[in-house]
Amino acid sequence: MMIKSIILAAGEGTRMKSKKPKGLHKICGKSMLNYVIDAAKNAGISENILVVGHKKEEVINETKRDGVRHVVQPMGKEYAYGTGFAVMQAKDYINADDYIVILYGDTPLITNKTLEKLISFHKKGNFSATVLTAEFDDPTGYGRIIRDENNRIMSIVEHKDTSKEQKDIREINSGIYCFNGNQLRDALDKLDNNNSQNEYYITDAVEIFNKEGLTVGGYKIEDSLEIFGVNSRIQLAQAEKIMRQRINDKLMLSGATIINPDNTYIECDVQIGEDTVIFPGVIIEGNSVIGSECVIGHNTRIVNSKISNNVEIQYSTVIESSIGDNTTVGPYAYLRPNSILGKCVKIGDFVEVKNSKIGDFSKASHLAYIGDADVGKDVNIGCAVIFVNYDGTSKHKTIVQDNAFIGSNSNLIAPVIVKESGYVAAGSTITDEVPNGALAIARSRQVNKKDWRDTKK
Repeated sequence: MMIKSIILAAGEGTRMKSKKPKGLHKICGKSMLNYVIDAAKNAGISENILVVGHKKEEVINETKRDGVRHVVQPMGKEYAYGTGFAVMQAKDYINADDYIVILYGDTPLITNKTLEKLISFHKKGNFSATVLTAEFDDPTGYGRIIRDENNRIMSIVEHKDTSKEQKDIREINSGIYCFNGNQLRDALDKLDNNNSQNEYYITDAVEIFNKEGLTVGGYKIEDSLEIFGVNSRIQLAQAEKIMRQRINDKLMLSGATIINPDNTYIECDVQIGEDTVIFPGVIIEGNSVIGSECVIGHNTRIVNSKISNNVEIQYSTVIESSIGDNTTVGPYAYLRPNSILGKCVKIGDFVEVKNSKIGDFSKASHLAYIGDADVGKDVNIGCAVIFVNYDGTSKHKTIVQDNAFIGSNSNLIAPVIVKESGYVAAGSTITDEVPNGALAIARSRQVNKKDWRDTKK
C-alpha cells in the first residue's frame, strides 16, 4: 500500500502574462511546483505523479528528481479539460490499494504537516474520499461544502449554483483531496463533461460516491493561507510575502536576530546560526550558510556562500564565496565567485576580490582589485593595488606568499610571484619575481623641471 500524489501542473496560466509556465515562477528562491513536491515528500508521500502539458519540457527539466513521475496531458481545442481530465492522465499509475492525494502546482503554501493530518484523517475515518476544506469570512467565488447531520460531505456546490441559504455557508472546497485508489479509478470512469464548460471536474466524484453509498469526509484546515492559489503576479507577490514571513519566523525561533523582518529577504534554503544579527535590506539567496554571532549589515547581498562564525559584513556583495572566522568585509566590498577568505582577514571598502584565496590575517583595507590570485598569510595589500590578471586574451595567476607587503598604488602584472616577506614599493609596476625578503622598486626616478610653468606660458 503506497501513498501517492497527483499534482496538476498542465495549465498555461495566462493571467501570469509570462512565457514561463506558471508553476515554475519562484517564491523565495524556489519554484512553486517544487514547494508542492517537497511538502508531499515530507508528508511521507513516496511517489509524486506530475501532470504536465503547457511547455512540458521546461516543467520536466525543473522537476526532474527522485520520487517524481511525469505524465503528459494532451493539449488542444479538441480536448475537454478540467481537473477530472487532468487526473485521468495518471490513471495507469493508480493502484487499487493506493492512497491518492490530489494537489496543484500553483498552491505553494501547502505544508507537509497539513498533508499528514489530511491523510491520517482519511485513514482513521475509513472514508472513500476526504476533501480538504477551509472556512472563509467571505467565501465568494468558492464552492460550498454541504454536510449532512453526521458531518459527512454530501456535495460541493459551485458559487454560481448556490441557493440563498447555501451562500451563507463559509466552509469552502480547497480542491485538495485524498482518495482510495480503487474508488478513484471507478469514479474517473464515471465522470462526464455535461456542464456549461464542457469539462471534467474531479469535484463530481463526491456526488458519485454519495450516490453509491460511499462516505466522504471533510478535514478543515487550520490555516486557510495554505490553500492560497497563485494565478497572477499580484498573487505571486502575496505568496512571496507569506513565505518570507515563514522563513524569517523559523530563523528567529532558531536563534537569529532579524531586526526588520518586513525588509529582509532570505530564501528558503538559507541556514543562519545562533546570535547572528541581520540588519534591514539584507538579501540572502540560494544555499547560503551563515554561522553564529555574525553581523550582516544593511543592504548586504549574499548568494550561495558560506560564512563562518563571528564574521562582520557591511554593505557588501558576496557571491559563491566563503569567508573564515572573525573576518570583516566592507563596506562596499565585492566578493565575486570563488573568493576564499581565511580567518581574521580584512577586506575593506571598495575592495573587489575574484577567484582568489586570501590567507589568515591578511588585509586589503581599501580600493584594491585582487583577481585570480593566491595570497598567503599576514599579507598587507595597500590602497589602489591592482592584480593585473588579464592580457586581453587569457587570465593569469598572481602568487603573493606569507608576510609580503604590497605598497599602495602598485600593479602586479600576472603571471608573477612575490615570495615570502617580499616588499613592493608604493607606485611600482611588478613584472618579474620578487625574491624572499627583497624590496622591489619598479618606478622611474623623480625629475623636477625648473621654471616649467613659465616656459608653458
